[in-house]
Amino acid sequence: MPELPLAGIRVCDLTWIIAGPTATRVLADFGAEVIRVEHGQAADAIRFGRPVVGDQPTLNNSGFFNYFNRNKKSITLNVRHPMGMDVLKRLIAESDVLVENFSSGIMASWELDWPQLHDLNPRLIYCSVSGFGHSGRDKSFTTWGPTAQALCGLTFTSGLPGKPPAGWGYSYMDHTAGYTAAVAILAALRHRNLSGEGQHIDISQVEAGIVLNGPAVLDYTVNGRSWRRPGMPPGNRAWEPAVAPHNTYPCAGDDRWIAVAVMNDAEWQALVLAMDEPPWAADERFATNAGRLANEDELDERISAWTSEFTDYEAMELLQAAGVRAGVCQKASDRFERDPQLAARDWWSTLPHAELGESDFDGVVPKLSRTPGTLRQASPLMGEHTHEVLRDVLGMSDEEIVEHETSGVLM
Repeated sequence: MPELPLAGIRVCDLTWIIAGPTATRVLADFGAEVIRVEHGQAADAIRFGRPVVGDQPTLNNSGFFNYFNRNKKSITLNVRHPMGMDVLKRLIAESDVLVENFSSGIMASWELDWPQLHDLNPRLIYCSVSGFGHSGRDKSFTTWGPTAQALCGLTFTSGLPGKPPAGWGYSYMDHTAGYTAAVAILAALRHRNLSGEGQHIDISQVEAGIVLNGPAVLDYTVNGRSWRRPGMPPGNRAWEPAVAPHNTYPCAGDDRWIAVAVMNDAEWQALVLAMDEPPWAADERFATNAGRLANEDELDERISAWTSEFTDYEAMELLQAAGVRAGVCQKASDRFERDPQLAARDWWSTLPHAELGESDFDGVVPKLSRTPGTLRQASPLMGEHTHEVLRDVLGMSDEEIVEHETSGVLM
């Protein structure tokens, strides 16, 4: 295996939940030694996140945690104990990067704000991820991914006409902030390679999301339209340009659907041929796009009756072969079990885990031709690497490790 691009970079990982672990997962995939610092009596809530293997969550059987923390190490450390804080400082001094996503002010309360960290390790890249950042009027406010999404304006644009904002179905801003942090860390490492200087990276989740409003701003600036939700057509019909048929249609089976988009009259004729030229399709009302739009309800009913006779994949393959834009509305299981594109790119991999058994993982993004990221190990058991890190990274003797263990530091 070629040496990975971040081999030799050590990351002290104080992150939890999603945003911070997303950033350190990217670094770990490309070879960084990521050492999670955990506390057994204040475990990351994601360690108990479902789905789990077995009937009840344990510290190590969460598929959710496994997803975010592959390729990492874990040590347990009670930093409230003076000896534990000393160990943490020694680890920071031996690290290239420190990442945390606590609320603003937590690190300062530990006497580990940026000036103190810089004194401890002048070459350190310190990345903090929080809702509003570490400066400004709102820095002390606590947020989660969904609240950051609302604050940056994205929730308002999501939903159906005449309904309250629906929000996004997942903590999108946690991922976006994590990816932003990973890119920023790489830029800071590049700067350090040139200058020898470390620096503090201050990531605001809200700011990372505001830039995603770009299309809405452009639409209003150029076209004078407010963003689409209040006037959006029902279902999945096209609104700009207005074309028909353009919707999702039911297929055989339980909650199976296919999306079909016809952009012009030639594509309409291709759809008619694919449906074996049913008599209703010869109606003059459907001959032009304007006519199809004027009779869209009936058109959708007719197409739904046809698609319902096929499974979603059967309908998709039949329509695509005829030159019609069509795609299965995939569930997560489809992406894993049936997606030919992901299979062709070797997207899924399997790694052994002590409690979860053989676990499936998604691939590394992006793909580098010479130094691709790799999946090397599943997520660590709680404290799995404590002795290894103290011995090999901090140079502690077996006697010192036993002393810390009996003193309640390594917990």
